Amino acid sequence: MSQIAAPAPRAKAPALAVLFLVVFINLVGFGLVVPLLPFFAQSLNAEPWQITVMFSAYSLGQFFAEPFWGRLSDRIGRKPVLLITLASNAVGYLALAFVPNIWLAVAVRLFTGLGAGNISTVQGYIADVTPPADRAGRMGMIGAAFGLGFIVGPGLGGVLTQPQLGHLGYQLPIFVASALAALAAVGVVVFLRESRAKADPAAPRTRFLAGLHDARANPVVSRVLLVTLTYMAGFSAMESVFGLWAEDRYQWGAREVGLSFMVVGIVSALNQGIFTGRLAKRFGETRVLATGMLLFGVSLVLQVAAPTAWFPAVTLDLGAFSLPLTQGWVIPIVMALGAFGMSMAMPNISAMISRASPPDRQGAMLGLNMATGSIARIFGPLFAGALFSGIGHDWPFLVGAALTVPAAILAVNAGRALRRSQSAAG
Repeated sequence: MSQIAAPAPRAKAPALAVLFLVVFINLVGFGLVVPLLPFFAQSLNAEPWQITVMFSAYSLGQFFAEPFWGRLSDRIGRKPVLLITLASNAVGYLALAFVPNIWLAVAVRLFTGLGAGNISTVQGYIADVTPPADRAGRMGMIGAAFGLGFIVGPGLGGVLTQPQLGHLGYQLPIFVASALAALAAVGVVVFLRESRAKADPAAPRTRFLAGLHDARANPVVSRVLLVTLTYMAGFSAMESVFGLWAEDRYQWGAREVGLSFMVVGIVSALNQGIFTGRLAKRFGETRVLATGMLLFGVSLVLQVAAPTAWFPAVTLDLGAFSLPLTQGWVIPIVMALGAFGMSMAMPNISAMISRASPPDRQGAMLGLNMATGSIARIFGPLFAGALFSGIGHDWPFLVGAALTVPAAILAVNAGRALRRSQSAAG
């Protein structure tokens, strides 16, 4: 596709700071909702398999939306696509608060997923204004905004949730999520400067199937997409049943689950904001990515292997005050190890795709990567629900751990393909 050259923003650092804040505000809203979704669904008398269908519906919407929004942002610019998707999130959250049954909740989550295509657009913006050698670090900074959103979001959701009020007790956090998405949209309108010019209207448009063909033909992108598919299937399986697993094993509620995800957010933000870029420069994106996959797998095994009796509820006497710890207090520590590994994935995968793709295809290829993750998020929760209900509550975690091994191998192969392509080009 021919593209009218777009001048890079004059002040890159302020543009990135605005984008960081927009992503943070939006992810606070997302982090508010995800940990309480299983309990919100239970307030609608949903069965475990219906809860996992609700998680999959959101990802089904993302599967169709991400490549579309990525290609559209290549043509019309990043800013309008960010605005549309954020506004759709605000509407979707608001509608979710008023659904009377689980199937309407599934439909609303499908709609919200269709509008939630801004991750590849954000990554495309970063690629537009960042030299190739610095992209892993810059992607890591945006990943840190995601992590910070998960620090504030789940913690705030745990505080705002009032289970004793029944269904009503879960609506206030959803209202706040809707308001934050709307605030992020306002931030895009007022503060964010476009990073690309509009494409030539006479230029041929890249179709979805053509984008798939380009991805298959690219030895780097095709392998990295398989990494995303594999590890995201394991992660989404764990994510969708974690609340039910913790409730059954440790009698946890939305508050404890939300605080556990807050720990995940803290570790992810620190790792992506401080360490990921440095590690990628020192050891290479491939090694860091493969190591992250294996660390995540180890954390899932440790989570299952932790004996319940070893970690009862205790109170730490700290002198001036005491700190009560609920049963299973080691689980957030184990999750922190997994978060350290997982948070290495997105920046390095995005950097590898952007380095292996031409400038006018970056949004489309990054969108395909997010769509691949959405496929994993569609089927991962469905399989997790079947494993959880049919075989055993620990099996979604064990299967997820097993999937990280082929993901690490695929990451190594993708790195070799990237080095070969760079050698051939240079």
